[in-house]
Amino acid sequence: MMNQKRVVIENISPQINSGEFSIKRVVGEVVEVSATVLGDGHDVIAASILYKHEREKKWRESRLVDAGNDEWNGSFYVEKQGVYEYKIEGWVDYALNWRHGTIRKIDDNQHVASELLEGVEYLDNLLNVVSIESEKQYILKLQYIFKNTDCYNEAIEEVKSEHLYNLLFKNPEKKLANNSKILTIYVDRLKARFSTWYEFFPRSSSLKEGVHGTFKDCEKLLPRVSQMGFDTLYFPPIHPIGEVNRKGKNNTTTAYEGDVGSCWGIGSKDGGHTSIHPQLGSIDDFKSLVWKAKEMGIEVAMDYALQAAPDHPWVTEHPKWFKWRPDGTVQYAENPPKKYQDILPIYFETVEYEALWNQCLEDLYYWIECGINIFRVDNPHTKPYYFWNWIITNIKKKYPDVLFLAEAFTKPKVMHQLGKQGFTQSYTYFTWRNTKHELIEYVEDLTKTDQKEFMRPNFWPNTPDINPFHLQGANEAKHIQRYVLAATLSSNIGIYGPVFEQMISEPIPGKEEYLNSEKFQICNYNWFKENKLIHLISQINNIRNKHEALQQTNNIKFVDINNDNLLAFYKWNDDKTSEMLIVISLDEYYMQQGWLKLPLYELGVWQGHQIKVTDLITHSTYDWYDEYNFIELHPAMPFHIFIINK
Repeated sequence: MMNQKRVVIENISPQINSGEFSIKRVVGEVVEVSATVLGDGHDVIAASILYKHEREKKWRESRLVDAGNDEWNGSFYVEKQGVYEYKIEGWVDYALNWRHGTIRKIDDNQHVASELLEGVEYLDNLLNVVSIESEKQYILKLQYIFKNTDCYNEAIEEVKSEHLYNLLFKNPEKKLANNSKILTIYVDRLKARFSTWYEFFPRSSSLKEGVHGTFKDCEKLLPRVSQMGFDTLYFPPIHPIGEVNRKGKNNTTTAYEGDVGSCWGIGSKDGGHTSIHPQLGSIDDFKSLVWKAKEMGIEVAMDYALQAAPDHPWVTEHPKWFKWRPDGTVQYAENPPKKYQDILPIYFETVEYEALWNQCLEDLYYWIECGINIFRVDNPHTKPYYFWNWIITNIKKKYPDVLFLAEAFTKPKVMHQLGKQGFTQSYTYFTWRNTKHELIEYVEDLTKTDQKEFMRPNFWPNTPDINPFHLQGANEAKHIQRYVLAATLSSNIGIYGPVFEQMISEPIPGKEEYLNSEKFQICNYNWFKENKLIHLISQINNIRNKHEALQQTNNIKFVDINNDNLLAFYKWNDDKTSEMLIVISLDEYYMQQGWLKLPLYELGVWQGHQIKVTDLITHSTYDWYDEYNFIELHPAMPFHIFIINK
């Protein structure tokens, strides 16, 4: 194929899998773009980003800047939810090339009368596109003096003028322009980037010991969740629980009378994925809870678990949705070494896959229409990736506010693939990252590689499934440390609430699992208990809600401090109106000291310039003038969250 274009465009960033997947942003964020743009010879070339929302017909333009060595940089803002398209356009700018060459000749004392006449042709083109009268008059003046030899000296001064340069730059004639392929961005609402999750089991919400909780009991706890600064209340599955192969306490395979089973064993004679466990209340009770939570600034998040108890209605109504063995049974679910005898995995290779997929989609529609816009998806990595792409794409087309959190503690590339296929957020390995080196390496991986374009981390210190070894028997300082690490390193965070804040951490010996796990029984809590950890969680959440620097994950720089038990980092918002310095002790037993090196370059100040830092917990203020400053932290208060004033 013949191609007369003279500009080559390559190495566009950001893009995922050569443009196969959309990068991610939230409303109001900037998209920083770079590309290699080069032409043959020595002619002046120019380049732009062309971008538009999927509902717009016309492309908008943002010029790229030559950064040297044929690298070009630029940016644009995304202003509303949905899909944006963007591409790079490059061209030889013949008018600017004429100006550049003419100036070089003028500076070499060459006579440029002929070049001035050539310039008149470019001015003719310019005259046809400008609309401002003063600019038209200026162009007409240039045409006159370029043609008139008596005005030669004035003409060559005008060739070199910024006025002419700006006119030519703003109104290029894009002859033989080249365009890259179109890339895409999915833009979510702000909550995709900044959220604070609190998890509890509705059946454990009763204030009376041994009594099954209800949605009405949950309503009574909403003020407490709100006062602690959480904006997302996540419930494990609220559906009917299977009676066949129901689990007993502590995951035993025998359930005795009164055992409530695992709420992930979904489905019974009372219904399936669009039904509610009868002991929790009615659908109207649930809708009332969702509405009252919204009035307090809290969104209820539901669990979306695609699996079935042996007595789920699907098993008899759609037997081909399950893989049957020769003896007439279905192999129960496994995640070695864990076994789930109360759960049947769905057979996604079924010949009836279209009906299965559509039912899964309809179930989501049902709950969205009940007021749910956030789903925590259980074990998404055990279902086909393209299924999730289809589900999420269809949901987003109809309900763009809906967000999906992937619960996939699995191999890195598997987690990455889920993010690429459309999951809004993801659980992470933070739960197990404990040392300074581990934390820095992991956060740098999330925020400084292309993962930042598709993987939105959500840091959880614990979950009902995971009682990490470092929290087993841990003291108050360790729990404070883990919460402040999550809350300041990541803008999306969550806790398995009452268990974490009341420091209940007795394990099954040798396993990262809770003894007397709430997954298999009702627990009773003193829901109005107060302790130092609860108070600090509330304060930290309040700080997160007030300061934009903590409302995004990727703007982070780790700061030198000469102690491996002290972690320090600087965070900021995009326009640097919110700048923070966080220092956390990783030692829950002993006082730690160190000298912290201020990131002067990033702060835009110099040695000797006064920096005032205020601890937002203690309200203590320090005036720093030097690059190195002394830090001392005690387990009683093992962190500083400093706001920076310059």
